[in-house]
Amino acid sequence: MNFWKGVTLGALLITPHVEGKPAMTAAKNDSDYQWLEEVEGKEALDWVRKQNTRTLDKLHAHKDFKSFKAQALEILEAKDKIADGRIQGDYVYNFWQDAEHVRGIWRRTSWDAYKNNKPQWEVLLDVDALAKKEGKSFVFGGSDCLRPQYERCLLVLSEGGSDAAQVREFDLTKKEFVKDGFQLPASKSRLEWLNMDTVFLADALEGTPKTDSGYPMQVKIWKRGTPPSAATKVFEGQKADVSVSSLVLHDGKDNHVLMVRADTFFTAEVSVYKDGKITRLPLPTDVDVKGIFQGQLLFANRTKLAGFEPGSLLTAPLNELVQGKTPIALVYGPTATQALDGVGVSKDYVYVALLDNVRNKVLRFELKDKKWASQLLPLDDKGTINFRSVDEDSNRILLSYEDFLTPTSLYAMDGATMQKQLVMQLPARFKADGLEIRQEFASSTDGTKIPYFLIHRKDLAMNGQNPTLLYAYGGFEVSMQPSYLTVAGKLWLERGGVYVLANIRGGGEFGPTWHQAALKENRQKAFDDFSSVAKDLIAKKVTTPAHLGIQGGSNGGLLMGATFTQNPELFNAVVCQVPLLDMMRFHRLLAGASWMAEYGNPDDPKQASYIAKYSPFQNLKADKKYPEVFFMTSTKDDRVHPGHARKMAARMADLKKPFLYFENIEGGHSASANLQQLAERQALSFVYLWEKLGPAPATGKPAAAP
Repeated sequence: MNFWKGVTLGALLITPHVEGKPAMTAAKNDSDYQWLEEVEGKEALDWVRKQNTRTLDKLHAHKDFKSFKAQALEILEAKDKIADGRIQGDYVYNFWQDAEHVRGIWRRTSWDAYKNNKPQWEVLLDVDALAKKEGKSFVFGGSDCLRPQYERCLLVLSEGGSDAAQVREFDLTKKEFVKDGFQLPASKSRLEWLNMDTVFLADALEGTPKTDSGYPMQVKIWKRGTPPSAATKVFEGQKADVSVSSLVLHDGKDNHVLMVRADTFFTAEVSVYKDGKITRLPLPTDVDVKGIFQGQLLFANRTKLAGFEPGSLLTAPLNELVQGKTPIALVYGPTATQALDGVGVSKDYVYVALLDNVRNKVLRFELKDKKWASQLLPLDDKGTINFRSVDEDSNRILLSYEDFLTPTSLYAMDGATMQKQLVMQLPARFKADGLEIRQEFASSTDGTKIPYFLIHRKDLAMNGQNPTLLYAYGGFEVSMQPSYLTVAGKLWLERGGVYVLANIRGGGEFGPTWHQAALKENRQKAFDDFSSVAKDLIAKKVTTPAHLGIQGGSNGGLLMGATFTQNPELFNAVVCQVPLLDMMRFHRLLAGASWMAEYGNPDDPKQASYIAKYSPFQNLKADKKYPEVFFMTSTKDDRVHPGHARKMAARMADLKKPFLYFENIEGGHSASANLQQLAERQALSFVYLWEKLGPAPATGKPAAAP
């Protein structure tokens, strides 16, 4: 989750006037706000800066802001964090940020030193030094290194954290960029190694055809020593597609090249590329390729296939698929309470992480005499297990365990013996004594049981007076799972707040059908699920509307917008981060067209009719009373357009509704380009939440109303 907190906020109702354009108090048309969609436009940025100043002046003046930011920064910049590693050959690679390395360093150490928690780090790239040298606000976006020698890597660097990024070839032996090597300017292109002198280029460079979503429409073969313009096209999609890409799968010493034409966010045609020939595989477009193992292509199905239920892990010999045959077999099939959560492939085994009532287990599968045999890995199954790195050339694995109150533990495991070795456990970042985790279920409007996790003091008084923060996402098959709360634990739980994580439909917590239940015309079910959890918390006297706040980002920001416009009476605080809000235009803004398989197409009158019913921007009402909403976004977010938050806030100002607004001038879709910016954002959020939801009561005693 992957995851995003004197003068009192309630002392003054601020109804700011929209500046930078003529008075908009009489504006009624959606189009009157479109000037705010000009991302770097002078008038739009003038408006942003004035809103930022108003909000920051207010929240920075809060008595707790400085201490909140200092505590958040201490946690985020701590040197005793787990150095998350990726196994490549004899080394483990890590990207690290702290107070000294604000933008970060990319480094490596030997496997033996790493697994024994005695790393001797060799710095490969100092991003702070590079940014200073080139005068750029670089954000490290990851690496792709050429196996099996791992001597060359393709590094991704973006300015301010945007999705559009540079790619540069790096020499690991010399620890420097390769002069005249493979290099691309900032774009949404993607490179993938075939061999030392050849890469596949999914081309989104200026002047090349792109999909309506702004992603590559062509895959090309690019030879060393030639410019990108000389790359040869080998595969092409259509303009209405989301994107096309290559996928190089490794199976022992063999490479298998797949070409993927994603016609929607959830469907794709998969083909094999060999000797210049493209062969479409006879698989449904809704399968999700997970890897290859001993010649067997591994994939998951979103709908019933060959008699196997949705969300199964299936397999078929790749060479037979190329011949048009479909001998599909089952590796893993979920029960009613389970979902396939992750797949890892090592030299001799396939690992399956599954969710069971939103808690993880991991199975190791071995192929014996054409049959799959499984064993359960000896790991705690009360929280979340993540594959940190699975080495496809050996049976080495790095995996971690955590839950809301248990700091992350990192383990090195020998897949053959299943013996695990603790590498490191994150030190506690907050006082968890006296806290407990519960899983409860709310009934949604259609009777569906919606699970949610509650984290609170064991002696919590069920008097409705507890400051409570409710978080959810509810989209794109993304599962919200227990994770150590670090900053939220320090700034919220430790101070007596209640934290709630809701597993609403639209996510992947119970497999594809859980996601599909809230697609397109059924989107309202996700909003109903979320509101039902809120109502359940109120009915059980955990909290009341005066003390209940909600938070979500991206698709979760849409959830926030729809929920507070539909049920404003349920909440007193809303943190709405990098949100989608104008759903009648989302498909025309940046990457929005790629999400029509999730939400629908506003250009289709039938689909527009159901989108219009919940689109937050269109459903603000002059005669409704709303809680003071805190919008957060980023100018550099080139995935979800900052115009969504800008226009929503501007319309609220026009309707004289209270709101706060902060737009980070850099930071990308995460809204934070470095740890200092993240600490600022966390402090802003939690200062706002405590001011709106009131101080935590003493045991058994009600809190004062905000």
